Amino acid sequence: MGKFFFCFFFSFLSILPLPLLKPVAALPLYTNSRWIVDEDGARVKLACVNWPSHLEAVVAEGLSKQPIAMISKRIGSMGFNCVRLTWPLFLATKQSLASLTVRQSFQRLGLLESIAGFQANNPSMVDLPLISAYQAVVSGLADNNVMVILDNHLSKPGWCCSNFDGNGFFGDEYFNPDLWVQGLTQMATMFRGVTNVVGMSLRNELRGPKQNVKDWYRYMQKGAEAVHSANPDVLVIVSGLSYDTDLSFVLKQELELTFTGKLVFEMHWYGFTDGSAWETGSPNQVCGRVVESVMRRGGVLLEKGWPLFVSEFGVDQRGTNVNDNRYLNCFFGLAAELDFDWALWTLVGSYYTRQGVIGLEEFYGLLNWNWCEVRNSSFLQRISALQSPFQGPDLTYARPHKVIFHPATGLCIVRVSVFGPLTLGPCTESDAWSYTPQKTLIMKETYFCLQADGPGEPGKLGIICNEPGSKWESISDSKMHLSTKLGDGTTVCLDIDSSNNIVTNACKCLSRDNKCDPGSQWFKIVNATNISTRPLLQISSNLDLNGAEHAS
Repeated sequence: MGKFFFCFFFSFLSILPLPLLKPVAALPLYTNSRWIVDEDGARVKLACVNWPSHLEAVVAEGLSKQPIAMISKRIGSMGFNCVRLTWPLFLATKQSLASLTVRQSFQRLGLLESIAGFQANNPSMVDLPLISAYQAVVSGLADNNVMVILDNHLSKPGWCCSNFDGNGFFGDEYFNPDLWVQGLTQMATMFRGVTNVVGMSLRNELRGPKQNVKDWYRYMQKGAEAVHSANPDVLVIVSGLSYDTDLSFVLKQELELTFTGKLVFEMHWYGFTDGSAWETGSPNQVCGRVVESVMRRGGVLLEKGWPLFVSEFGVDQRGTNVNDNRYLNCFFGLAAELDFDWALWTLVGSYYTRQGVIGLEEFYGLLNWNWCEVRNSSFLQRISALQSPFQGPDLTYARPHKVIFHPATGLCIVRVSVFGPLTLGPCTESDAWSYTPQKTLIMKETYFCLQADGPGEPGKLGIICNEPGSKWESISDSKMHLSTKLGDGTTVCLDIDSSNNIVTNACKCLSRDNKCDPGSQWFKIVNATNISTRPLLQISSNLDLNGAEHAS
């Protein structure tokens, strides 16, 4: 009980300063070309975290460690507006499983300590049937204005995934297509009218030797139509093949449905998707190659006017995994550039039981083992830039511009003053930039442009924008080095110093050196349409504007 009190007290203190959460959108949600929007047509960017409820216990993880209200509040306080809540098909199709109480489910697995924790933290749920406990989690999230996407993760409860686990593709041992449609229909019906349930993901990570495009179209159409018929309010989220890394076939043949304004595609992207390539290869080259593959296999759908939800990505939150760290810099660059919707894997600090290990710690989890503290607060600060939209469909009051995003920190270039240093700061405080055909970076509605003086020197604002050190090009395979040529022919790249001030240095890591990390020199020029609250930089009319270029 002492441990529980400390955990509860710590969590209570951690959320005290936060303002009351407000409704996130005018629900339900729809699609408008590549955007997800609310009833008013305003962009709603899904910034979600995955909360597994599909393992053997068939209970949302962590409820033996923390009250549902506390976890739900913590999710909102960390800046996430939705949860991808997983569920196994058998929860909806096997009455013998759905009617088990939480207590009975834990008892059959020998999880007596979890029962005691549940009684301490969530006493009202411990004797609920599993299906009712699932509903209670959705309700707890609703109480804290957190949207929910119901994700059919697999059929038989357990850890996911492998090619031969019987859950991979239609016709596998535990994957009867008719039973799947029945389960989707039941869940869609159950949550009809539950306003914070905004989407249903039809199936996680299709895979295995039986996967084929013909059956994908056949059954995904049936599943999508069944969900929409039972609950026309929810977004219908459709995954691809090969562990949800491939949607390229949709470019050749659209999924024919009787409804519109609700279809969203999803895909997954992890560092380990490409093995250890990020650690053993040159980060610039690996990033360029992998981004090209991601775009070809799914990212291009955005250009074709379809919403894309990257429903799983994540890293070792301890920050010691080189492969993950390099991948994440690349991921953040593309995520800012494309401004897609996403769901981080995972909320979980530890599992009731996973793959035979009781209390297994999840190092990809935002929370630590006891679900009390955030595992890596700097990661939360970094991802906050991606939790708000850069762009949107409504340009009525927008001011299209660019921001200069730094993936390794999740910050953008901001000015301290007209003649003060440029530094990194929150993207919400970024100035509005324009990138001209002459490759100058100009603060919009001013004549000031970004300039370089030399290696080791601060980046600066100037007004003679046709001189050396004023033209910026994206170079390297990653397209994230911003380089300029100085008067003596030297090429330098944007960089940051130890205080996050903007400097220029010799461009690094352009060769095939796998020991060199270019993260500090990676920048993305990102399109933005959100209205900046920062006042425009005004300049005196008697300044010498000779040679300055007008931004478009």
